[in-house]
Amino acid sequence: MSIKINIDKNKHYIILIILLVLGCQQSSHVEKTVKKNEAYYQKKWCSEHNGITEYILQDRTRVDCLTDTHAIEVDFAGKWAESIGQSLFYGAKTKKKPGIVLIIVKEKDIRYYQRLEFTKRKYTLPVDIFPVDKNGNELKP
Repeated sequence: MSIKINIDKNKHYIILIILLVLGCQQSSHVEKTVKKNEAYYQKKWCSEHNGITEYILQDRTRVDCLTDTHAIEVDFAGKWAESIGQSLFYGAKTKKKPGIVLIIVKEKDIRYYQRLEFTKRKYTLPVDIFPVDKNGNELKP
């Protein structure tokens, strides 16, 4: 046995319009989080420090930002260990001081900054660390 429900087509449109209006109002009250990619932080930091972005070395690797004094690797906090090797390599190849712009998006990312600082001190690595927040603003360590 089947039951047929006869709903006027206009009622569907009215319901749809109401839902759309309510949805638009709801979304205007919700803060939109825009996730920024690594390139955003790279360009922002490099521009603020008068550097060259994506400086290409002879072996075709790219320094994220090359300034008058530093060869910088830009990475999200979770990639802290990888950033050490890259910054040291870039510094050696360019004869500039290695540096890391560490992107700290969430409060829990501080633990990666602490790991990076610990490793730097433990092995007396000649790396400067520049932590930035989710908007790319430098943080005071």
